[in-house]
Formats: sequence, C-alpha cells, structure tokens
Amino acid sequence: MALKSTVFKVELQVSDMDRHYYQTHALTIARHPSETDERMMARVLAFALNADDALAFGKGLSADDEPDLWKKDLTGEVDLWIELGQPDEADIRRAAGRARRVIVYTYSGRGAEVWWKKLGPAVARTRNVSVIDIDTATVQALAALTERTMQMQFIVQDGHAQAIVGESMIPVELSVLAD
Repeated sequence: MALKSTVFKVELQVSDMDRHYYQTHALTIARHPSETDERMMARVLAFALNADDALAFGKGLSADDEPDLWKKDLTGEVDLWIELGQPDEADIRRAAGRARRVIVYTYSGRGAEVWWKKLGPAVARTRNVSVIDIDTATVQALAALTERTMQMQFIVQDGHAQAIVGESMIPVELSVLAD
C-alpha cells in the first residue's frame, strides 16, 4: 500500500521591500512521504524568496516533468521554473529550454558543494539559470519549527532576508553560485 502525502498549511506573510511586494499567501503543501522537513521548508523558503500571485507549487518529487515551484504567464508559458536539491545537468537544460528563467536552490551543505564542483562549469554556461545555495543552518532552523499548521513572516530589506516563525527569528543566509 502506497503511503499518502502529509498536508501542511502555512500562512506566509511576505514583506519584500527590495521588490515592493507585500502579500499574505495561504499555502497548502503536500509533503511527499520521502520528503524531509528540511526539503519541505526549503520549498516554502523558495516560495517566499520569489513570492508572486502566479507562483505555484508543482508536483515536485511526484513528477519528472514539473518543477518544485513555477510561475506561468497568462498564455501558459513558463516564466519561472524552480528546482530544489541537486538536479542533474540534463534536467537543468530541459528546464532552461522550457522556461524563461530557472532557479536551482541547493540546501545540503557539503553535498551541494560536491554537486556544484561537478556540474558548476556546465550549468554556469546556461544563460537563463541561477543557482543559489541556502545555508544548511537556515534550513535546519526552519525544519525544527515545522508544524502541520504554521504562521510565518518573511522579510527582505537591502538584500538581507529573515524568516519569523512564532517567537523565532531566523536569518536567511544565501550564496549565489551562478546568476
């Protein structure tokens, strides 16, 4: 018998002063049985970093032909394709061919470093792909606060971001590997 996804509800308030974007999003997130709290919270963080009314969660781990997050324009063309983890080069190239812009968020520390050393030169040559590493401590701190129902604030100002969950304030440390 197949295990079912666990549903999480997140009320995400985004105040991105750099983009002048202020919105509250009611997110319903299906966590695949094989997905960790770290990966799920990295998806929420990726949503917050790119928040937009048209941004939506894809099937992610459940489908090879959909990203973790994406934004389509009014014609159905993919404007933004977001992957998490360490996708292979073929998947990144396929996404780059289907979307105007692709962002890969890595979050696994040493594993991400090894992945980037192997694929970095080839990925960096792809014109519409950005790779951003989320500090492991950021993801672990968010994962430690995971609950089935959460309220989260995300604030960006002058290129610095922080997440607030309950009484906990977590600085979001990002490193741009390719832009």
